[in-house]
Amino acid sequence: MSLPLSPTSHLDTFARDHLPPADLWPVIEFTTPELACPARLNAAAELIDVPAASYGPDRPALRTPAGEVWSYGDLRTRANQVARVLTEDLGLVPGGRVLLRSPNTPWTVACWLGVLKAGGVVVTTTAALRAREIVPIAERTRPSVALVDHRFTDEVRTALPGLRLVAYGGPGADDLVARCAAKPGEFTNVDTAADDVALLGPTSGSTGVPKITMHFHRDLLSIDNTFGRHVLRLRPDDLVACTAPFAFTFGLGMLIVFPLRAGACALLTETVAPAGLADLVEQHDVTVLATAPTAYKAIVREGKAHRLAGLRAAVSAGEHIPLATWQELRDAVGLRVIDGIGATELLHIFISAAGDDIRPGATGRPVPGYRATVLGLDGAELGPGEPGRLAVIGPVGCRYLDDGRQQDYVVGGWNVTGDIFHRDEDGYFYYHARSDNMIVSSGYNIGGPEVEAAIDTHPDVVESAVVGRPDTERGSVVCAFVVLREGVAGDAAKAREIQDHVKQVLAPYKYPREVRFHDALPRNTSGKLQRFALRKIIEAEQRGELP
Repeated sequence: MSLPLSPTSHLDTFARDHLPPADLWPVIEFTTPELACPARLNAAAELIDVPAASYGPDRPALRTPAGEVWSYGDLRTRANQVARVLTEDLGLVPGGRVLLRSPNTPWTVACWLGVLKAGGVVVTTTAALRAREIVPIAERTRPSVALVDHRFTDEVRTALPGLRLVAYGGPGADDLVARCAAKPGEFTNVDTAADDVALLGPTSGSTGVPKITMHFHRDLLSIDNTFGRHVLRLRPDDLVACTAPFAFTFGLGMLIVFPLRAGACALLTETVAPAGLADLVEQHDVTVLATAPTAYKAIVREGKAHRLAGLRAAVSAGEHIPLATWQELRDAVGLRVIDGIGATELLHIFISAAGDDIRPGATGRPVPGYRATVLGLDGAELGPGEPGRLAVIGPVGCRYLDDGRQQDYVVGGWNVTGDIFHRDEDGYFYYHARSDNMIVSSGYNIGGPEVEAAIDTHPDVVESAVVGRPDTERGSVVCAFVVLREGVAGDAAKAREIQDHVKQVLAPYKYPREVRFHDALPRNTSGKLQRFALRKIIEAEQRGELP
């Protein structure tokens, strides 16, 4: 299924040696002119060297809320200096892995680009990960060095005591920033192959144990030549904000790949609550915002939708944005949010729509460069209106590092994402649920997110999560975990009230037959709801392990 690989530039061939077998790859297609690329390609050259020359070295590339501004020339110089430190001081050879751990800061961007310039492979992790979460990533990817924000070194030192660690942003002559200051600002990029591995991306773990995805240099440009160019369409005068960390490929695309290729500027925030995010958008004249549906819902709930009035575009991904939230933003400020579905396995968004192409309630259509279908359990394609497993083919595709789950994700050449969709006669795709969150109760297929959206419209509900609980009579019943607003009692009367509310919003058979009240719902570091953790609670109860 894979294309023949080019001769590698990697001296350390670990990444290429651990690609999945060729017969387990998905089909890879380059179906638009923009997707053509040369056999030799270093993505960092296209992401910083070319824009710095094309748009001018003085154009702002990165900003922070504190007022720090890096120009394209600054970023190019510091990325070159990082590459020099890696190769001259730390012994990195092409193909060597470099672990990054940091919030979204300008120096992290310089490190990320510097690794690619040096021919290395980036392993980006979030600052929120703890030692027990870092260890399996490092064991799988085998980095030779770690570049870590000086505020977040303790967990890495604890988890990986034998790994060479260089901190940055702190005091001392050994700090990466000080080392860079002593280096010239020029560097000759390693002549990597377009299909040399550039990035090892751990999945977010929203369905359990994270996997390590493998992405080529050409893949980093392909996501811009598809979603970036055809849907997002950034302009040089755009200022882009995104709450996702670089370690999650949604944030990587929105804050590094897309802005730099467009000559735009990214506003880098470390942590910000939804209300504060709306304030930052207004205060800094952000023109393009990308965040999760949870943030948009909170902004609307807290009465701050008007602060988004200056946006030219808004992107929602990670989970399906509820139609009610989409309509509230449209009605409040005329903002037609761009919904989209992507996957770490495919690096970024592959189904979406913008502007007049948006059909409210639909996720969108395949982005140019991709094709998609809906598969039944037997692997056959289903017709319009029939829900089944979403399957995608495009210029990027799933490649797991040494993971038997490769053959679960790739089916007949398709990338099968684990989402249940149907498509209409016009080719628009409509989200139902994750395939592991489709609840079958008394013969009815009930999409958990649909029930969640109905519960969330109750005025006393902050958020909810729905999973199936095994039931001897019905097979499964809908079980809702609900967080109430402060001061509201979670008792039997409130549970009945929520059940009756759902019956008024949805077909009665979809109502949650069980409502449980909790102070918070489990989420991973990217903010995604971890429904598998709730299922484990139910499973433990049924085994008699919980009271």
